[in-house]
Amino acid sequence: MRFAVVQHDIVWEDREANYARLAPQVARAAAAGAEFVLLSETFSTGFSMTPGIGEPQDGPSAQFLCEQAAEHGVWVAGSCPEVAPGERLPYNSLVLAAPDGAVHRYRKLHPFTHGGEAERYLAGDAPVSLTVGGLRVTPFVCYDLRFGDVFWTAGPTTDVYLVTANWPASRRHHWTTLLRARAIENQAYVVACNRVGTGGDGIEHAGDSQVISPMGEVLASAAGGETLVLADVDAAEVAATRERFAFLADRRS
Repeated sequence: MRFAVVQHDIVWEDREANYARLAPQVARAAAAGAEFVLLSETFSTGFSMTPGIGEPQDGPSAQFLCEQAAEHGVWVAGSCPEVAPGERLPYNSLVLAAPDGAVHRYRKLHPFTHGGEAERYLAGDAPVSLTVGGLRVTPFVCYDLRFGDVFWTAGPTTDVYLVTANWPASRRHHWTTLLRARAIENQAYVVACNRVGTGGDGIEHAGDSQVISPMGEVLASAAGGETLVLADVDAAEVAATRERFAFLADRRS
């Protein structure tokens, strides 16, 4: 399966502007043969802590993803602030829209306390895994990357980890190091999207979006501008790596 990572800037708190900017990039990814297109964390608003920034579940950002998936016949995923029925605060919700109209959600497990997210967003309950084109896919969001235990928990039933982020440029070395670590220690692919540009909060983002193999090799990467990262992943490669180096069987919980 071919994955495309859309490394993009975000217009702060302007959903319509971001939909207009991202639609051609999704089309470009589909034209390049992508079957799964990953957008950034909070792709439609930026990493905003503004009260009221949340939208209803299945609101305009989820609808945009579903429309793009249906139009191009590909999976499209990105996170957005969604308020679940009966809740007051939003979740940082990674919405995965399938070309057949199905919608899956993962709610960020670890709100970023250092950035105020824990005060403005609810935390999710558990990892989520789903099957996409024969691949077992487990999504995570940004700060989750620092907590290896949740990756370990999902590792035996994961071929591909998705990580979408608004990771700051000041800690870019942490981002690239942890991405490779998660691939190596779990012998799985990591497909990672980080935004570029400066947010409305003044934080700069360096991109460094990557696709990493189960052996920790960087298959494709980007630097600091808006671009498209493409790479093919194969569940058979995960199985072969785990058979050659049967490390997971020695893991003690």
